[in-house]
Amino acid sequence: MPYINIKVTDEQVTREQKQQLIAGATQLVVDILSKDPDTTHVVIDEVPVDNWGVSGKQYSVIKNLK
Repeated sequence: MPYINIKVTDEQVTREQKQQLIAGATQLVVDILSKDPDTTHVVIDEVPVDNWGVSGKQYSVIKNLK
């Protein structure tokens, strides 16, 4: 039973985009690992940009600099 956890920042990811991520990730484990899509679980976590860091800085700070 594959479990796939996708983490994205909470920047207006649409329902349709989430569905595409779920379908694409499921198909990937089917194609690469020959797993059963009926037992493949995908969870998408939306992380606030204040809780996401890159290059030693909060992503929310970096975004405001651009």
